[in-house]
Amino acid sequence: MARTVRWTETAIEDLDEATGFIARDSRYYAAAFVREVRGAARSLDFSPERGRVVPEVDRTDIREIFVKSHRLIYQVTNRQVFILAFIHGARNLAFLWERRADDYRKTNH
Repeated sequence: MARTVRWTETAIEDLDEATGFIARDSRYYAAAFVREVRGAARSLDFSPERGRVVPEVDRTDIREIFVKSHRLIYQVTNRQVFILAFIHGARNLAFLWERRADDYRKTNH
């Protein structure tokens, strides 16, 4: 069954930040990066379980796939996939997750 893929505000902000960083050097590569990330997110509609469980969170409904050096973190429900975050792999996810916990609880799912 295909699920609807939805981006949270926080994840959109994350992608915008990463894209802005790349665009400082090349608008072309920034646009290509966005296409790749959005394509990876769209591909979760039929196979969201293929991502691994996020070790720092340890919940089976919170998973991630890697896009280049970034982690695309998402929550799987019966009908939808919510993109929760898009962060560089070098960032401390445990700290970031704790800071954003209220935002994730507010997401309507």
